[in-house]
Amino acid sequence: MAENGTVVTEFILMGFQLRAELQMGLFVVFLVIYFITMGGNLGMIVLIQSDPRLQTPMYYFLSHLSFLDICYTSVIVPQLLKTLGTDKMVITYEHCATQFFFFTLCASTECFLLAVMAYDRYVAVCDPLLYAAAMTPQTRLGLVAGAYAGAMVNSAIRTGCTFSISFCKSNHVDFFFCDLPPLLKLACSETGPRERVIYLLAFLVITTSISVILISYLFIIRAILKIRTAGGKAKTFSTCASHMTAVALFFGTLIFIYLKGNMGKSLGEDKIVSIFYTMVIPMLNPMIYSLRNKEVKEALKKALNRVRVSQAE
Repeated sequence: MAENGTVVTEFILMGFQLRAELQMGLFVVFLVIYFITMGGNLGMIVLIQSDPRLQTPMYYFLSHLSFLDICYTSVIVPQLLKTLGTDKMVITYEHCATQFFFFTLCASTECFLLAVMAYDRYVAVCDPLLYAAAMTPQTRLGLVAGAYAGAMVNSAIRTGCTFSISFCKSNHVDFFFCDLPPLLKLACSETGPRERVIYLLAFLVITTSISVILISYLFIIRAILKIRTAGGKAKTFSTCASHMTAVALFFGTLIFIYLKGNMGKSLGEDKIVSIFYTMVIPMLNPMIYSLRNKEVKEALKKALNRVRVSQAE
């Protein structure tokens, strides 16, 4: 066992450690959330690809956000469901490191992508006449590729730092996936230098993304205030409202988890917040962008009408 100082080769994910009936209730709830998330985000991607009116930079970035939410959830939820079904789950060291890498990759890419989407709204609102020239297909591709590349570097360094730590206190992870805070509690070697690098990277990713978002919206607000009519202000603001909601939800939970560090909060709190940003937010994003977006609602109605017509025939 890891308790006697041997090197850990596998971890046991302890999950929620609740009564059997509560575990089964959570299993059903999380399974429903997973299906809604997959359906909503896949539907958003198909809708954007199939409707010519949605072939714009904003929806190009939104389709990538939906893709990330699918990946994000799929990295965590299937394993969580298995853990709930078996009360605890054995996961190899390599599988744990792989999950950590892809989870960090998805989270980091989403940070950068939300910043890119804020910049897109800044160009659309502040320089509408130059928007088409500024957001060419090559520019869009470059911005998205940059988000993925930056996230890849961040994820590789964080994973390398985390799994170069010696784990020998125990191999029981009091969590439902391989996340940083519960893994650090198992370390028996000095974690200070690596932990500082890990949290510095998290700080840089989050603060850089938030800075781009805040600066973009400061210029957007200034541009909106210059609009003379109330209707014009409302229409312009409505194009940004969905993105602002998604940003507040996503970064609020990330700041709670990662910038508070490994002190002063329980893993119970971490579990609740982690459920929110690994499952609830990916489920809500398609709703946020569809319910508050006239173009998406019209495209959805058009798609549903086509389905009804084809069924009638």
